[in-house]
Amino acid sequence: MSDETTNPLRDAIRQAIDENAVILFMKGTPEQPMCGFSARTAGALQTLDTPFAAVDILPDPRIRQELSALSNWPTIPQLFVNGELVGGADIVAEMYESGELAQLLGAEQPGEAPTEAPAAAPREGAPLPVENRLGS
Repeated sequence: MSDETTNPLRDAIRQAIDENAVILFMKGTPEQPMCGFSARTAGALQTLDTPFAAVDILPDPRIRQELSALSNWPTIPQLFVNGELVGGADIVAEMYESGELAQLLGAEQPGEAPTEAPAAAPREGAPLPVENRLGS
């Protein structure tokens, strides 16, 4: 049997990606990001008022390992939209600044787009909760 057909963690990650139109795998949570890259990526989504699911990869290092194996993307954060990897912090920031992210998400770009993607900030109506069921 191949490792891919018997890997429940990878299956759980794939299921989370498939079940959420917009999902961000990040260090920390949108309300309490644990790195600047995750904060900036979550902040761009929040500024566009886009509902999104988030998974904190820090509690279990296997999540990061399996996610990177699945996506072929080595860094965190990783943003998926409609089951497809969009990219990490730099790509998301560039897409935000150009208006491409708003277009992809069907959101309205803020009138005066800042020169860089904003940092995450607590807000009303938190992102869709995703239980971190990717652990053991």
